[in-house]
Amino acid sequence: MARKSKSNLSELYLEENKDQIYENALAEIQSFELPLGTTLRSVYDDQPNAHQKFMEKLDACIRNHDREIEKMCNFHHQGFVDAITELLKVRADAEKLKVQVTDTNRRLQDAGKEVIAQTEEIIRCRVQQRNITTVVEKLQLCLPVLEMYSKLKEQMSVKRYYSALKTMEQLENLYLPRVSQYRFCQIMIENLPKLREEIKEISMSDLKDFLESIRKHSDRIGETAMKQAQQQKTFSTALQKQNNVNYGRNMHLGRNRILESKNELTLKRTFEDEDEHEEEVLTAQDLVDFSPVYRCLHIYSVLGDGEVFENYYRKQRRKQARLVLQPQSSMHETVEGYRRYFSQIVGFFVVEDHILHVTQGLVTRTYTDELWNMALSKIIAVLRTHSSYCSDPDLVLELKNLIVVFADTLQGYGFPVNRLFDLLFEIRDQYNETLLKKWSGLFRDIFEADNYSPIPVANEEEYRIVISKFPFQDPELDKQSFPKKLPMSQSVPQIYMQVKEFIYASLKFSESLHRSSTEIDDMLRKSTNLLLTRTLSSCLQNLIKKPHIGLTELVQIIINTTHLEQACKYLEDFISNITNISQLTVHTARLYGLSTFKDARHAAEGEIYTKLNQKIDEFIQIADYDWTMSESDGRASGYLMDLINFLRSTFQVFTHLPGKVAQTACMSACQHLSMSLMQMLLDSELKQISMGAIQQFNLDVIQCELFASSEPVPGFQGDTLQLAFIDLRQLLDLFMVWDWSTYLADYGQATSKYLRVNPSTALTLLEKVHRGMKDSSKKNNIFAQFRKNDRDKQKLIETVVKQLRSLVNGMSQHT
Repeated sequence: MARKSKSNLSELYLEENKDQIYENALAEIQSFELPLGTTLRSVYDDQPNAHQKFMEKLDACIRNHDREIEKMCNFHHQGFVDAITELLKVRADAEKLKVQVTDTNRRLQDAGKEVIAQTEEIIRCRVQQRNITTVVEKLQLCLPVLEMYSKLKEQMSVKRYYSALKTMEQLENLYLPRVSQYRFCQIMIENLPKLREEIKEISMSDLKDFLESIRKHSDRIGETAMKQAQQQKTFSTALQKQNNVNYGRNMHLGRNRILESKNELTLKRTFEDEDEHEEEVLTAQDLVDFSPVYRCLHIYSVLGDGEVFENYYRKQRRKQARLVLQPQSSMHETVEGYRRYFSQIVGFFVVEDHILHVTQGLVTRTYTDELWNMALSKIIAVLRTHSSYCSDPDLVLELKNLIVVFADTLQGYGFPVNRLFDLLFEIRDQYNETLLKKWSGLFRDIFEADNYSPIPVANEEEYRIVISKFPFQDPELDKQSFPKKLPMSQSVPQIYMQVKEFIYASLKFSESLHRSSTEIDDMLRKSTNLLLTRTLSSCLQNLIKKPHIGLTELVQIIINTTHLEQACKYLEDFISNITNISQLTVHTARLYGLSTFKDARHAAEGEIYTKLNQKIDEFIQIADYDWTMSESDGRASGYLMDLINFLRSTFQVFTHLPGKVAQTACMSACQHLSMSLMQMLLDSELKQISMGAIQQFNLDVIQCELFASSEPVPGFQGDTLQLAFIDLRQLLDLFMVWDWSTYLADYGQATSKYLRVNPSTALTLLEKVHRGMKDSSKKNNIFAQFRKNDRDKQKLIETVVKQLRSLVNGMSQHT
């Protein structure tokens, strides 16, 4: 039951809901909102008999509306009837009014004909006035265009191209758009691109002319810039030289005056140059018209082709840089060749620096640095190659000065030049080499012109002239009266002065290198050491080896080198005074003159020994002994006396030599003489010797011993010099005394009287004497039976010969 009642309630709810749906559908239909498909679809959706029920609802609605219309018509019907009645009443009045209006219209038409004519005339005038106004307005629009175009043509004719481009820009952007409908404007618009191209071509042509112009004027621009940079430094440098680097203030008076006069002259010339060029300061802009560059840059920038112009300009300038950096083949022959080369390069980069600072973006610092680095590498390579051909130190010095001015000039424009100063150190070594070659020739000339004799001075004035050139001090000599002689020869002060001149020449290269005094001092000392140890030493060695240099000259050379060695400390003081660097400084180098002159002196001493020996050999070669003489002449040989007289006079010259040198030379000569005499006796070509020849030879050796005992050179102790002839003396004593039994008995003992006699030597000489005796016996064969003593002596000799041979054989077997 409950379930049934629940279903009845739901059906009742559905019925009420359907009625509500139909009412809503009717309301929507009456509202005339289309389409009605959705509304009708909602009515018929899934409901049986929906159409019939909806139609019933619709009919009921229509009936309700009909009843309402009928009520409304009934309500207004009386009013309608009253309105019709009123209209019928006003018909007659309306017809009267119509007649009156028609009449009034006719009269107005007649009266307005003249007004209409006047009005039409006014309208026509107004139209003409409006047309005139329009024409004036259009002309006012066109006139500025024509004026601007005329201005454009005028600017083109006077070559004001940048202004012409600005005018074109105004025409295109401001004036021509206002009158673009006119045909003449179209012609103008078509001509403007052609004018732009014409301007580009003209400006590019001007740029090419400009590039050609600066290529021709680069050397003049560079020369002017270098001259200005040099003038800026000259004044301060001159003052510095005068005030701080007084070359001779602590040196010799003569040199001091010369340098002071040079400094005063330099300063005077500096002031004169300043006065002359004070009003003539020229810049790159004064020498070259840069307007084509500015104009072309502005034109291309306005036309939007600024990058094209920059690339073209940089490309052309790179080509010109390569041409400028290419040197002439003969550049190294003259200073002007280098000067022109540097001037062109400086002019090129001065122009680029000017362009860098007065234009925006045409060249950049990166571009100029890259170009400079490329140029610097080429410049260094060129200078290395061409400077290597320079053999004249003056030309190398001029080149150095040009490089310094070149570097200072470009450094003033902001370009790095450290590599150029590094190159100068390489050129400095080459400069020193050329100086060494030049001074080698000077030294040779001095040595060739020297007379190798002490310097004579007749009075005080001559003495002061010599000591002003060379620091000579000898208190003993000062006490002597004039005239007197200085121990050294004329070449010593000349060599000393030339060494000082070399130091000055080397100093010239060190100037303006931006180096400290310590570095300059080190440079001077190193170059001076090279001069002493290599050049001067080589010249001395060559001089000593020359054939025409005799013993007297060699002795003087030893004396000269001794004084030059003593003067080295004055050269060190000389360098210290120039550089103001104390010798006590830790890093100060020392001059190697001591070793140089010692080596030369030792070579000269050796050459003295050699020449003495050669002279002795010459005397020995003229010896003419009669080895078969029966008796001696009773006096020494003539050649030997001549030799002894020569040695005695020679050793007298050695009095100025150091004691050991003279003693060594004397001992060497005596030993060589002893050896030569011994070799003469033992000569293999000499087959036989008579006892008379032995006696004559003994007389000669006695003279040698007397010479040795006469102390030809002081300083020998006891019989030291005579010991040079001890071998000869013992050998000759053995033959003169004929004490063979004692020799053979005492042989090998330290107390032997003939300790210095070698068995082999004794055997050789004894065999020659034996053959001489045999030969003498054959010649005197008639009286042989009466010379029993000679026969006994020969038998004794044969016995001694056998014993000596056994000794010699025993020595050889033992060996």
